[in-house]
Amino acid sequence: MVKLLSVAIISFLFSVPAAMAAEEYEEHNSLMSHGDGHLMDMGGGMVMGQNADTLPGGCEEISETKEITVRAGHKYAEKFPGRMFAFDTQEFNFKPCTKLTVHFINDDNIRHQWMMHGLPKYLYPKGMFHLEVTGPAKISGTLILPPGDKTYLVHCDIAQHMEKGMKAQLKVGKGDGDLPSIPGVTDYAIQDDYSGIQSITAAAVAGNAGAQTAAPVAATKSVPAVAPEQKDESMISGMTVIGLAIGLLLAPFLARKFKGMSASEIVAYIFDLLRSAIELIVKFLSDLVKLVISSKNKTLPGS
Repeated sequence: MVKLLSVAIISFLFSVPAAMAAEEYEEHNSLMSHGDGHLMDMGGGMVMGQNADTLPGGCEEISETKEITVRAGHKYAEKFPGRMFAFDTQEFNFKPCTKLTVHFINDDNIRHQWMMHGLPKYLYPKGMFHLEVTGPAKISGTLILPPGDKTYLVHCDIAQHMEKGMKAQLKVGKGDGDLPSIPGVTDYAIQDDYSGIQSITAAAVAGNAGAQTAAPVAATKSVPAVAPEQKDESMISGMTVIGLAIGLLLAPFLARKFKGMSASEIVAYIFDLLRSAIELIVKFLSDLVKLVISSKNKTLPGS
């Protein structure tokens, strides 16, 4: 009798964890399509930007097919001091035009997302691909990555989850740099400070005092005035010439890119290109201004 009871207890102890593991995660695999790649089910699972077939402009074919599993939860933030939530992976890298299926597993008993930003809006509504589920649960979605080298933000958009560590970056090709505050990858843009409000206030006062004393020195350098009308005319004429030159150079290239795209997709694609070009120009001019100011400050007496 004792022997039979022992066998029963051992069998129960081994069978319970197995049963719990089998029932631990709810799988959201019967989603209803609401159009434009938006899928949902009655259990709150959501996929936005689903695209398994349409190639982005500039992709002649799918370069490769990949599947990844991404887990999200509190336990993955334990290795990042001061963070509360995290993905199990903080950086991803794929070839341009990759067909990517993401299996998103939420280990927490709250809602989490795996949201990718910056995708072409003519193909992905609002420019994003989005997986969302209340855990413990699993949900999957597929997208085709655009061409070119670019770094995309991946995060959870639930209030304060990204700020508390649930953030990553996905590089297509070589990427175009690293994003700030990626746990374990790049430095935090705003460091946590537990030293008290007095030290924070003192630092702020010192910073303001330095800015006020530097202002009169910077004001001693005069700049020749330019009439607004003359300035606007020169900017317009210069931009017109540059635009025509760029258009002539890019015409053959864009003809291949636009093959098979509708008029609205072409317009959206052009606007995306213009936005990226403007961002690069603004960044270049900002860096140039900082460099000029820095060099001037070094040449001033007492610097």
